[in-house]
Amino acid sequence: QLQLVESGGGLVQSGESLRLSCVASGFTLDYPDIGWFRQAPGKEREGVSCISRGGGFRKYADSVKDRFTVFRDNAKNTVYLQMNILKPEDTGVYYCTVGACSGWPRQDLFGSWGQGTQVMISS
Repeated sequence: QLQLVESGGGLVQSGESLRLSCVASGFTLDYPDIGWFRQAPGKEREGVSCISRGGGFRKYADSVKDRFTVFRDNAKNTVYLQMNILKPEDTGVYYCTVGACSGWPRQDLFGSWGQGTQVMISS
């Protein structure tokens, strides 16, 4: 069964860093593009980043560009989201999902959503 599991969230202060992990089971992660999305309390889910199969093509939301970095280790079946200089507006539940970066951030082009990992940034 195809499944993605996110981890690495937590409560940190503004300006600090977190690294989220997305581990795949039931399939090899080196096959698909992987997208990261987040949902803040009371807001719609939005795209954060996307990384292509080989890792050479990456996209970022304007709000996280120059602060977040997405990368992958296909040997470990894991995609990471390194988040630096975190801000209170980065608070939310972060999800990784399988899809096509060519269509990101359209959420209807992504599937196999994980349960998400909670990120909370205090000011």
